[in-house]
This record gives sequence, C-alpha cells and structure tokens, in this order.
Amino acid sequence: MKLKDTNRIAQFEKAIRKKYGDLTVKNPKSLWDDEKEKEYLEQLKQFNDKTDSDNEMIECNGVLVPKKLIMKDSSRTCPVCNVYSFKASDDFYMNKFECCYKCYMQYVESREERWATGWRPNEEL
Repeated sequence: MKLKDTNRIAQFEKAIRKKYGDLTVKNPKSLWDDEKEKEYLEQLKQFNDKTDSDNEMIECNGVLVPKKLIMKDSSRTCPVCNVYSFKASDDFYMNKFECCYKCYMQYVESREERWATGWRPNEEL
C-alpha cells in the first residue's frame, strides 16, 4: 500500500469521526467482551427456541401443516348451507352475518333484523 493511500484513508476516517462521532471509526471487536458474548449466546438460544416452536407441525385432515398457518377463528364453511367457499366476497358476509353470499342473498337480505334475532332457515334447503 502506498503512503498516499494511507493518508487518504486517514483523511476519510477523520472526516467520518468529525461528522458521526468516535464510535463510528472504532473497531467493533474492541467493544466486545466475555459478558457481551454470553448475553449474545443467550439471546441466540432464545431466538432459536422461539423459531422452533413456530415451525411446529400439526396434522390437519391427514396433512401436516405448520401451526402458524392454521387460523382457529376462521371458518370458510357456511353454517347455513354447509358449502366450503374460497371466494373473497364471502369473507364479509361470513364475518357479519355468519353465512355465505349466496345464503345472504336468499335468506338475509331485507330481513336483517329477523336474522339478527337468531332466525335461521329449516334444515331442508
């Protein structure tokens, strides 16, 4: 390395130190000690334990599925007609009226008060 290059590097370090402080040009290894190493290893262990529990697999209808993908409060089956729906339009009606869009149109529309009181159609749809 040439002397000119080292002088230029020193100028950069000096400018960085002036603008951002002494800590920015300090070697990170000089700030590390055994106590920080133990703390870091403990944090790493806790993180790994947490991620291992997140990757837990659960059997669902004969298929292993990651536990974090299962939403317990979400039901995509309409309790009125027992049809499973993938449609996004049914999400609103399932949350608000506890039925799919088709059942909403057939049984609930213009009868919201009756539906809210607990009325449901007979089993013979």
